[in-house]
Amino acid sequence: MATDTAPTHHKGADETEASEYVQPTVDVAALTRLLDGRHAEVRNLVRTNLAEYASVLEEAETMSTDEFRDRVRDLVVEMASTGQTGMGFPEQYGGGGDVGASIAAFETLAFGDLSVLVKVGVQFGLFGGAILQLGTKAHHDEYLPDLITGKVMGCFAMTETGHGSNVQALGTVATYDATTEEFVITTPDDSSRKDYIGNAARHADVAVVFAQLEIDGESEGVHAFVVPLRENGEVLPGIRIEDCGRKLGLNGVDNGRIWFDGVRVPRSALLNQFADVTRDGVYESPIENPNRRFFTMLGTLVQGRVCVGGGGINASKVALAIATRYADRRRQFNATSEDQEELLLDYGIHQRRLLPLIAKTYALHFAQEIVAEQLHEVSSHTDAPEEGENEHERRELESRAAATKVIGTWHATETIQECREACGGAGYLSLNRFDALKADTDVFTTFEGDNHVLLQLVAKGLLTDYASDFEDMDQFGMVRFVAGLAVDTVLEKTNVHKLIERIRDVMPGGDEWDQEAGLLDPHYQLMMLRFREEHMLGGVARRLKRGIDNDMNPGEVFSRVQDHVIGAARAHVERLVVEAFVDKIDELPDGDQKVALSLLCDLHALCTIEKDRAWFMEHGRLTVQRSKAITREINGLLRKIRPLAVDLVDAFGVPPEMLRSPELVGS
Repeated sequence: MATDTAPTHHKGADETEASEYVQPTVDVAALTRLLDGRHAEVRNLVRTNLAEYASVLEEAETMSTDEFRDRVRDLVVEMASTGQTGMGFPEQYGGGGDVGASIAAFETLAFGDLSVLVKVGVQFGLFGGAILQLGTKAHHDEYLPDLITGKVMGCFAMTETGHGSNVQALGTVATYDATTEEFVITTPDDSSRKDYIGNAARHADVAVVFAQLEIDGESEGVHAFVVPLRENGEVLPGIRIEDCGRKLGLNGVDNGRIWFDGVRVPRSALLNQFADVTRDGVYESPIENPNRRFFTMLGTLVQGRVCVGGGGINASKVALAIATRYADRRRQFNATSEDQEELLLDYGIHQRRLLPLIAKTYALHFAQEIVAEQLHEVSSHTDAPEEGENEHERRELESRAAATKVIGTWHATETIQECREACGGAGYLSLNRFDALKADTDVFTTFEGDNHVLLQLVAKGLLTDYASDFEDMDQFGMVRFVAGLAVDTVLEKTNVHKLIERIRDVMPGGDEWDQEAGLLDPHYQLMMLRFREEHMLGGVARRLKRGIDNDMNPGEVFSRVQDHVIGAARAHVERLVVEAFVDKIDELPDGDQKVALSLLCDLHALCTIEKDRAWFMEHGRLTVQRSKAITREINGLLRKIRPLAVDLVDAFGVPPEMLRSPELVGS
């Protein structure tokens, strides 16, 4: 964000309600082009395919589970033939060679049936991504051409019943047998069975299996292996697969459980980008530190989190498009006229319910745009991920991807529920899509990482500044590291007096900056959020150090401050999202589009501050009078945005066929 010049002063909403305010006009097509960004052509290809296969929305309700699973599989294979699902793979194997395009395609696919989305994610993102990122040329040659076309279907067998997010503790074992040059894959107990594995119950021919590698009785940690599951549709000997059964949603995806009973695979089955085993059973890796090796391996799979966050954000767009259009058509009660009932969207409370969610969706779209671009850039580097600056970039990417995934998926859960309620009884009809949107996105908050666990990852990066110990995910080790080495650095960075000095450089008002700055000054909005973020982070560091200084057990120390850790991470994420919106607006030429988006940005920023006004008051950054002024400002912004609301959601570019809901959205 540019801070070297003072921003143009913005008058408050009440000040500009007079004739000087000129209502902007939204150019829907131009705004769609802005949102689509440099991958507009890709997004439009997906929109065309979604419209062509719109019948899948009804088929999800009318087909049996097995029929619908097969239908979803067939659709995924058909879509693969258009090239939209393979854009992230190298061109020499039939892909598009463009990671950014693949993310754009996935995000846009979230406008449609989400079983199709997740099936695509499993096949091309998780399974295909593991082969691409963890394997070497031999694996690429053998698998990529057929998996890109869907000829070979696969699954990503990481999660286990008893170990969940703790991947380092997986129980599945791969023992090397030097006499036959094979790995023997074994499930030692039911808690180590692979569980919730998409594609496993019905369609996967091959699995990428994560297991503890053992050589001569010594563990080398978790590694990934390519393991055949089926041949001609029949499950192979030594493998047991069980259907997980009906789920809360996504029933077009065949989730299953897998057990391995001494299944033998050749030495070449090890995905050996970061480690290998010689024929004689000698373990080799260019990365000496086991923790570093493990997290380097997992870091290559960050694309999944980026995609899930984008999917959640785009599902929110569908809900908002339906609910906003409905609110602009549906009338209820004679509020301002005896002759005609009032439109729902003209009521202040309805504006309060929907318009801040539209503003936040725009903010998240631009935040997602940043993380997708970062992933594209990092993925385009040719140097090894453990080398110098690129390693630091990857760690920052992992943190930002986790952060955006968290806030994007929680936003989807909140938005879809609010939109359902805003449509009353009509929102409860399957025809109007909210049941599927609610059920199918619910799991987004826990797959590709439980959101609370991911926020701890975000906080850890902030506390350690992505230092050399960052890849050691043991949270107790983090406590010792922060308390023993990093606390002074953290406290120095988050020193309130130094922050105030930085604020003075860009804000008027001296020590009273938080009382005198204009509420619509983006510098004020960002500085309030940065103050909260840095204050909370410094507080976490001090509490960690105090606990260690008092000889408390590191685990107990961490448990006691865990809520503070989560709060600091959320504060960081919320600042990043507002900052992304401010930066995007700074890039735009003057005109109605910039004015309209500035209204949304102000609304989102002030709602973020208002939502946590108790914290700002407790810490002396918000008076009662100014808190009330923020609420008045928000209400004024809502009145300005209301005439733009339908155009703003139309600019999302959701195909009309995907909105369904004919009685709600109109023609």
